[in-house]
Amino acid sequence: MCAGIVIWGVGDVALASGFAAAVVGLAGLAHLFRRSNVLPDAAQDIVPDWTIARAAADASAMAIAVTDRTGKLMCASDLYGEWFPGYPAPPVLPLDRNGADRLAEAGRTAWRDGDAKVDDLARGALRLDLRVARTGRSEDFLLWHFTPVKQSSMIDEFARLVNGESGAALGDAGVMAAIIGAEGRLRAANPAFVGRATGRAETDLTGRDFAAYFRRDDDGRIFFVREAGSIVPIGIFRVALRQDQPDGAALIIMIDQPGDVGGSGSVLSYVEAVIALLPFGLAMADRDGRLLFVNNSFSRAAGLSHGQKPTYPGDLVVVEDQAALAAAVRRYAIGPQISGDIAVRLRVQPDEPVALSLAGVRGLGEAAVLLGLKDNSEESKLKRQVAQATKMQAVGQLAGGVAHDFNNILTAIIGHCDLMMMRHTPGDSDYDDIQQIKSNSNRAASLTRQLLAFSRQQTLRPQVLQLPDIVADVSNLLKRLLGETVKLEVSHGRNLGQVRADPGQLEQVIVNLAVNGRDAMPEGGVLSIKTYAVTTAQVREMRSTVLPPADYTALRISDTGTGIPPDLLPKIFEPFFTTKEVGKGTGLGLSTVYGIVKQSGGFIFAESEPGNGASFVLYLPVYVAAPGEQEPPAIKSPPPRRESWGTGTILLVEDEDMVRAVAERALTRQGYTVLTACDGEQGLEVLNSGQQIDLLLSDVVMPNMDGPSMVRQARHTHPDLPVVFMSGYAEEQLRKSIDIPNVSFLPKPFSVAQLSEAVRAGAGPEVAE
Repeated sequence: MCAGIVIWGVGDVALASGFAAAVVGLAGLAHLFRRSNVLPDAAQDIVPDWTIARAAADASAMAIAVTDRTGKLMCASDLYGEWFPGYPAPPVLPLDRNGADRLAEAGRTAWRDGDAKVDDLARGALRLDLRVARTGRSEDFLLWHFTPVKQSSMIDEFARLVNGESGAALGDAGVMAAIIGAEGRLRAANPAFVGRATGRAETDLTGRDFAAYFRRDDDGRIFFVREAGSIVPIGIFRVALRQDQPDGAALIIMIDQPGDVGGSGSVLSYVEAVIALLPFGLAMADRDGRLLFVNNSFSRAAGLSHGQKPTYPGDLVVVEDQAALAAAVRRYAIGPQISGDIAVRLRVQPDEPVALSLAGVRGLGEAAVLLGLKDNSEESKLKRQVAQATKMQAVGQLAGGVAHDFNNILTAIIGHCDLMMMRHTPGDSDYDDIQQIKSNSNRAASLTRQLLAFSRQQTLRPQVLQLPDIVADVSNLLKRLLGETVKLEVSHGRNLGQVRADPGQLEQVIVNLAVNGRDAMPEGGVLSIKTYAVTTAQVREMRSTVLPPADYTALRISDTGTGIPPDLLPKIFEPFFTTKEVGKGTGLGLSTVYGIVKQSGGFIFAESEPGNGASFVLYLPVYVAAPGEQEPPAIKSPPPRRESWGTGTILLVEDEDMVRAVAERALTRQGYTVLTACDGEQGLEVLNSGQQIDLLLSDVVMPNMDGPSMVRQARHTHPDLPVVFMSGYAEEQLRKSIDIPNVSFLPKPFSVAQLSEAVRAGAGPEVAE
C-alpha cells in the first residue's frame, strides 16, 4: 500500500520503489522483533534511513518533503531546498497571501482522509501546485510533493524566437536575450547571452538558475560572474509574458551599459589618447568591423603611410585572409570579453605570416574589438640574420671541401711545372709557357686560400693584441690605397679590452673593407674607422639572437658612399657575389673578411641605407686568460731554406695518385729513396717491413686510416721517427685535432722547392748532406 501511495503522490515508479523499500524494510524489521518477543526498546524507536528516497527524488529533479505527525521535517530533496532555503517544514513555508493557512489545512485533511491537494501556491514569481499523501507502514508520515505550475504555450513560442534567427539577429546587434519561467530557471537563451555567461555559445542552459550567472558590486551594478575584471555593467530589462502574472514567466533583455562608467565619448577619447602613446601596435574596431582608431605603432607594423587609416582590418591583409579576419572580428565583437590570436599575411609582407591579436571590449562607446599587431621588423631582421648565418656556415663547409680537393689538383700541376722547368732553361720555347702555367696555378692557389678563409679553415697565428695598434699599423697603407679624394678619419674609444687574433689577417680585414668603401665612393667621400668597447649589458639591450652576451671590442668601418640595396644586403658575404663590373672583382673580398672574423671567434654585421653609405661592424670578444693558461703548441712550419741535396729513405703516404706521383718524382730527383703507400694501413705495413725509414711524409685525411691514426701507432715501434704532415686543410684546424708532438706541417699546394725544404727541415741534418 505504501508503494501505491508514493506512486500516486509523485507519479514516479522508481521513486516510489526506493521510498517504499526504505519504509517497508524498516517496518518488516520491527515486525520480526515483535513476533519473536525480543524487540528491544531501541528498535522500537529506530529512525528510518531516508537516503534512498532522497536520492531517488534528487535523480528525478522533484521537490519532495516528508514530515511526521508532529510536523517535523524528516526528509527533503535538493530542489525543495533550492525553492525554500533553510529547509523549513511544509506547514510553515513562507508563502505569499494565505499560503501558510492553506498548507496547514491540507496537512490536516491528509491526516484525516489520506490525501489532499492545493493549487496555485505562490512565493514571489514561483507558482506551485501541491499534493499531500499519508504514507508509511503505520501511515504516520506525510509526503509533500510540489510541482511548478505549467505556463501557457507562450513560453514555447518565445523560446523558439530566442533560440532561432531572431535571437541570433539580436546577438549580432549586441543584445542578449533569455526566457525564464516563474521559478527563475532558464527556458531559452540566444547565443550572445550563452557565450557571455559561460564562454561557449553552444552550451545548453535549459533548467539552470538565471540569477546564478550574475553578481552585484557595492554600488548595486550587475556584472557577469565569469567576467571578473569587467568595468562595464549589464542592463537587465524584464518583460512579463502574461499581464495577469507580473511575477511569472518573462523575457529578459540584457545589454551593456557603458554610460555607467562615464560618458562613452569621453572614455573613448581618453582611451585613444592613451593608446596613441603605447609602444606597441593597437587599433579599435566597432561591432560592424570598421576601424575607429589606429596608433602609430600599428601603422608602422601594418606598413601604413602617415595618416592612412583603412576602413576595415581586412584591407590590411591579403585577399585569401580577409574572410577569416572579418569572421574573427565579428565573433569577438558580439561574444564574451575574451582574447586570442589569428595568423594573417599582411599585404606589405605577403610571404611572412604575422600574429594579429583580438580582444572583445566593453565600455568604450562604439569600440567593440581591440586589435594588436606587433612591429616585428626587428625580429624579422634577426631571423634573417640567423638564416643567413646558417646558410653561410653550409656554404663555408662546401667551399672548404672544394678548396681541399682543388689544392690536391694544384699541387700536382705546380709540381709537374717545377719538374718540367728543371729540364728547360730560360729562353727555351717551352719555358715561358710552363712559367705561365705555374703563374696561373699560383693565382688559383690564392683563390683557394680565400675560400679557406671564408670557410674558416685557413692557417692563423693568433696573438693577444689591441685593435688600435692594428689600425695604426695599417693606416699609412690605407692612405695610399684610398687616394686623394677619400678622407680617412680614425677614432678610438677608451677602456678597450684585448682581443686574440692573427694581426696579419686583421690587417687584411681592414684593407678589404676600406677598399670596398673606397669603391662605393667614386666621387670621393669620408671613410671612418672607429674602435669602441661594448659591454655585456649593452649586448643584452640589443636583443640580438646572433650576438651572445659578453664583453666585446668593436671595430666600425663606415663610408659615405651609395650604400647597399636591401635585397643585396643578405648576400654580400657569399663567395663570388659582387656588385662590381665584370673583371673588376672576384667576389671573395667580403667572404674572406667574414671567414677571418668568424675563425677569430668574432661577429660581423653590415648596416646600410641606400644613398647614406654603409657600415661594417666587427665584434671581437675580449680576451681573458684563464689562470695558468698557456698558448697551445702549434704544429711547426719549417722556415724557408735554400734548396740542397739530400739522402735517406722517405716513406710517402698519400691517397691522391697525382700528388703521390709528383712528390715521389721530386724527392727522387733530390737524391732520396722514396717508398710509397696509398693509405695509413699500407704505410704501417711498410714501416713494419724491416726497412730503415728516416722520415714519414703523410697526408692527413685519407680513407681507411688517416695520417694521425697511422702516426700514433707508428710511434709505438718508431718513437723517434720524424713526421711531416701535408694537407689542403688549415693548420689551425689540424692543431686542434692532432695532439702528436714533434711533427711539421706542409700546406697544399706546394712547389717542389717547398717540398724539399719541408723534408730537409723535418728530417734533420742527418738525412741531408
